Amino acid sequence: MDKLQKDIINLLTDDARYTVKKIAQILNEKEDKIESIIDDMEKSGVIVKYTTIINSEEYSDDNVQALIEVRVTPEPSKGFEAIAEEIASFDEVDSIYLMSGGYDFCVILKGKSLREVAMFVSERLSTLGGVISTATHFILKKYKIDGVKLSADSERRMAVGA
Repeated sequence: MDKLQKDIINLLTDDARYTVKKIAQILNEKEDKIESIIDDMEKSGVIVKYTTIINSEEYSDDNVQALIEVRVTPEPSKGFEAIAEEIASFDEVDSIYLMSGGYDFCVILKGKSLREVAMFVSERLSTLGGVISTATHFILKKYKIDGVKLSADSERRMAVGA
């Protein structure tokens, strides 16, 4: 990957709303060249999706988000890939990561309620072949998402019990 591609990715990562014209101006390049590079990166899978970061404190759709640690037995011929693909196929799963440590996967999922998440984990995730154990952690508050610090509102501070 050359410097221009990295510069374009850095700009789009900072703000996906940048137009080709704006990127060309910032990088002092021709619009056609920038458009071609972006198109190539989209086609090759370097750029997968443009997205928006939502501050759920300001826009609450009452969804619940959880981080699930999953310990598995990898398949002899496929390792972790087969089970990762199976977990990723569930609509409730937002993200899945292979990780080091006591658990093999970190699964981020969304549900409409605590009960819905609990039912998904107990009835669908933990019953998959190869799953040894899970640990569920519910997200209570978000402070920073994808490098973007969410605004701190002192009126909405979380209470600390004594």
